[in-house]
Amino acid sequence: MGFAEKRGDYWRARYKAQPGVYPTVMDETGAVVKFRTRRMAEQAANEKEAEVRAGRPRAKPVGQWTFSQYADPWYARQDLAASTMQNYRRRLEEHLLPVFGEMQLADITRDEVAKWEKRERAAGYAESSIRSWRDLLHLVLADAVDDELLEANVAARRKGRGKRTGRARHRGAEKTITTALGVLLIAERAALLSGRDDEFVAVATLGFTGIRWGELVGLEPQYVRATAVRVEWQLYELDNGIFVRCPPKDGSRRTVSTPEWTIQLLTDHLGGARPAPCPCHGLRYVFRGHRATKSKAAPPGPRLVDVARRAEVAVGTASAVLSGKPVVAETTVARVLAAAQELGYVRGRPAGQLAAHWRRNGFATWLFQPAATGRYPAKAPRPVSPVPILADPCPGVPVRGRGAAAKADACWTPLAAGLTPHGLRHTYKTLMIELGTPATLMDAQMGHEDGSVQALYSHITPEMIQRLLDGLTAIWEAALQARRELSPRSPVAVLDRLLAEGAR
Repeated sequence: MGFAEKRGDYWRARYKAQPGVYPTVMDETGAVVKFRTRRMAEQAANEKEAEVRAGRPRAKPVGQWTFSQYADPWYARQDLAASTMQNYRRRLEEHLLPVFGEMQLADITRDEVAKWEKRERAAGYAESSIRSWRDLLHLVLADAVDDELLEANVAARRKGRGKRTGRARHRGAEKTITTALGVLLIAERAALLSGRDDEFVAVATLGFTGIRWGELVGLEPQYVRATAVRVEWQLYELDNGIFVRCPPKDGSRRTVSTPEWTIQLLTDHLGGARPAPCPCHGLRYVFRGHRATKSKAAPPGPRLVDVARRAEVAVGTASAVLSGKPVVAETTVARVLAAAQELGYVRGRPAGQLAAHWRRNGFATWLFQPAATGRYPAKAPRPVSPVPILADPCPGVPVRGRGAAAKADACWTPLAAGLTPHGLRHTYKTLMIELGTPATLMDAQMGHEDGSVQALYSHITPEMIQRLLDGLTAIWEAALQARRELSPRSPVAVLDRLLAEGAR
C-alpha cells in the first residue's frame, strides 16, 4: 500500500516497487511530483503501486529470505538521525546478525527469540539493553511482514504473558545526583585535572542550566545572551570520532533562562579563549577539547614535562609556576624558572593543536569521573587508583608523571560516586524542585514536553523566571561561601577570583 510523506509545504507519494524498495512518484521529466494534500499523494502512490504489482512477480517466496539478506537493504532505506542510524547498526551487527543472520525469516520462531533473550540476560547484559535489541528485531520483522515476506511478527510481545514482575524489572539504577556545592567542587577538580579554567566553566554551566552534554559541546557564542542560553544545535559524536551538528534531542530547541553569574562566567571565558572556527564545521563553539589531536605532531623544542624533570617537580607544579599562580614555595619557583631558562622553554608552545571538541568518553573518563570519585578508572594493566595530589593548596593539586604516587602526600575523597555528566542534568531538575519551581517552567528549562491538559492551561510569567534565577543565584553564593570556609584561595584562577570577590 502506498503512502504519503510531508515535505515542507507539500506531500510526496511513495510506493513499493519491490521488497525493501520505495521509490517516489515522478513526472515525465524525472522531477518529484508535489501534491497539495495528503489524500492526493496517497491516491497517486496506490495507483503507481497497482501498476507495479500488475507487472512484476514476487522476488522470493514468503519466508525464503535470510535475516541478513533482508536486514541489509532494510537498514539502507532508513532515513533517520545519525545517532539513531549508528545505534541501529551497532545493535544489528553485535547482537542480531550473529544469532539470526543466517536463519531464514520463516525459521525465526517465538521460541528462538525467547531463547536468545534468555541467553543475553544470562550473559549479564542490562535489561534496558536487551529490550532495545528486541525492539529493533520487532521493527525489522514488522517491516518484513509489510513487505509480504513473513506472515506474522514473532518478535511481538504478547500481553499478559511472562512473569508478573511489574515495572521494577525494566527500571535502571537510580541516577546519582549532587548538590550545588558538589557541582562547584567537581568543577574545581576538573579544572585542576585539565590544567585550565574551561572545565570549571563547563561543569558549572551543566549544573546550573541543565543542558545536555551534546548541547554544551555544540553551544555557539552567539547563543550566549544577556539573560539566557539559547539551545539551537547539538554536536553528536559518532563512533568514528566525527561530530554531527544536528537539532537537540526530540527537537527541543529552547531558551534556557540563566543566572547572571553563569552568563558572566561564559562571557569571560569567551573573552579569554577567543574560539576559532573548528575544522569539521567551520563554526565557532564556546568550548574546545582539552587534549591535542592525535593527527598533529608535537612541534620541536622543550616541553613542560622537560622543565618539570629538570627542576625535579611535578608537571602540575611547573605549570602553576609558569602560569603565575601564587600557590608554590619561592624556592620551588626559582628552581622552575631557572630550569625553563636553561632549556629555552617558551610558555604557550602547544604540544599539538588542541582537538576542536571534547570527546565524550575522554571527558567523562579522565576529567569528570576522577573529579567526582577521586579515582582514576582502570586501564590495563593499571587498576583503579586514587588521584595523587599535593594537599597544599586546597583542594589539592594533582601530581602527574612517573612516580606520581610516591611524590604525593594525599588523595581526593569521593564527592559523588557514580555521578556522570548527564547526572548534572538530573541535579539541576532536583535543584529546581527544591526551589519550588512550577512544572511548566521546569519543562521549558529542561526541553521536555508535557501534552496534558494541565500543561495546556499553564503559562510561564517573568515573575516565575526571576524567582528561579534568584534561587539559583542564592544557592550558588551559598556554595561559594562553603568553599571559602574550606580555604579562601583556589589554584583555579576563575574560582580564585570568585572567592576573592565574595570575600570583599
